[in-house]
Amino acid sequence: MALTTPADKAAPKARRGMMQRYAADTAFMTFVAILMAFLYIPIWVLIVFSFNDSRSLTWPLTGFTLEWYEKLWNNSQLQDAIGNSFYVASCATVLTLLVGVPAALALHRVNFPGKKVFRRLVVLPITLPGVVTGISMLNLFRVLGFNLSLETVILGHATALLAVVVTQVSARLERLPKSLEEASADLGAPPLHTFLHVTLPNIRSAVIGAGLLSFVLSFDEIPVTFFLTGRDNTLPMYIYSTMRRGVTPEINAVGTLIVLFSLILIIGAVIATRERKK
Repeated sequence: MALTTPADKAAPKARRGMMQRYAADTAFMTFVAILMAFLYIPIWVLIVFSFNDSRSLTWPLTGFTLEWYEKLWNNSQLQDAIGNSFYVASCATVLTLLVGVPAALALHRVNFPGKKVFRRLVVLPITLPGVVTGISMLNLFRVLGFNLSLETVILGHATALLAVVVTQVSARLERLPKSLEEASADLGAPPLHTFLHVTLPNIRSAVIGAGLLSFVLSFDEIPVTFFLTGRDNTLPMYIYSTMRRGVTPEINAVGTLIVLFSLILIIGAVIATRERKK
């Protein structure tokens, strides 16, 4: 009768463990692949139909053309809407950073009565539905006697997106060792010099990330823009107004260009936030 060693008994268990781990990894990767396909296949469909020779969004494609990009180039109203969206998103992002970064620094460094309440109030605008924020800002501007314009849209977007910058920069400041700023102060550096050369380089990734997120959210905003815009249309409002006639190939062309611009932003953000090698 052959004797069984502990190694012989452990071998089947090890094989079963490897098979279970392989099955779990396969199931997880399958789920990830399905999720990524669900997210990105519609984008590829949009890109493909932007080159379709037919106005109808039907499969299979009838041919390849650049006509819709040419019509986009000649559509002055659509170009104005795109320019307005970039103007609003850029100004709102800059204003949000100018207010949000100092607010995050104040919440991180200064202890004052009502600090916890103030921190909750800063986050409140982004938790409210855009319709509520838009109506509230509209009533405020009417009371103050402001005419609706792109500038009122910028103020509305900056108010709604302030929490994005404050929360992200505050989270990064919590992980920043206080000894760095204390060492800079001990060496005689003024507060502004310490912020520019010590604090800001260490929170750079959070500031860039918050700025990019604010830009994208402002560029895509509809509810707040709907209540605060005047005669000038932004791109989301233009697309919303043309949806009554259905999605046109020009809209697909615009979407393709926006996807390309987003990729450029992502690559730029990766390069800007990449740690420098010593």
